[in-house]
Amino acid sequence: MSLVRLIGKKEFVGYNPLRILVQKNRCFNGLRFYSSDVEQRYKDKLLNNAKRLGFNSVDELKDHLKGTIEEKKKQLNKIDPLKELEEYEASQGNDTRNMTKPQPAIDPSLKQTPYKTLDSYLNLDKIKNLSEQEIEFLWRAKWGSNENVMSAVVGTEIYNRMYKNIRANPIFVLPLPRQLDSETDATNTKKEGMELHYIQWQFVGPTTVHCILTSLEEFKLHNQYARPHTTLEFFTDLSNDKGIILMKGTIEPNSNIKPHDAQLLLLNIQRFYGALGEDTDIAKKRIKLLNGFTKGSVDFSVDSLIELAQSLEN
Repeated sequence: MSLVRLIGKKEFVGYNPLRILVQKNRCFNGLRFYSSDVEQRYKDKLLNNAKRLGFNSVDELKDHLKGTIEEKKKQLNKIDPLKELEEYEASQGNDTRNMTKPQPAIDPSLKQTPYKTLDSYLNLDKIKNLSEQEIEFLWRAKWGSNENVMSAVVGTEIYNRMYKNIRANPIFVLPLPRQLDSETDATNTKKEGMELHYIQWQFVGPTTVHCILTSLEEFKLHNQYARPHTTLEFFTDLSNDKGIILMKGTIEPNSNIKPHDAQLLLLNIQRFYGALGEDTDIAKKRIKLLNGFTKGSVDFSVDSLIELAQSLEN
């Protein structure tokens, strides 16, 4: 039987294309109605959630969630700088393990002593009428005979530039050159390795900022109870009237950090935190690496840190 005759027969027994078309349209209309109903109820629920979260519309909520999702992606793509530092130390073998004398952890049960203010060292009432140069002379003379104390006078403009980066990056690491006792080169000269040091800023008072320096190995061992080998104290009491900030750095005598070690770490703190300027190419690289460490950027690397710390350019 031909196809034409089948169709003809089907039409004959009641096949009505128009009726089928209407039925199909009813089905599609039903689907459209069902979809619209669900979507409307979903929108109502979204709108209620949006208003509960403080948004005026679903679109505002979507925009907010879009930013949150992007931020989560960035978080997932972050690296762990401390893990990379551990891998670097492991690559140097066991020579770096005992570079800095291990110290007992700070006893958490001991009552904390109050931090010292500038008035603990100088009588502010007596020096307020002195010139900037006279105050600097007194400050340096006070600590000049102690080899375990560093002192400095910093201009307010320089300190403020540095402080901006300190606030944004309160934790960092810096390398310190060390000789490796077990290795020598072709000339029988001891090879040099790098010991990493943990830098942490503390805002202890309205006019007092501390920077504590600990070997990374020590910090990993005792964490927040690690005893610093060097503490830098910055006093901003005279910033407005005299345009200067006074700094005192104390080296723990029972550590094997020598004055020249602490001075090198202090120099690189200034360089990476912008005290020596932020406009040169290498200064920009240091600031970028500092920010990269804080953000967990994939651009951060220990090799770049060492290279920038050892460079003589500012």
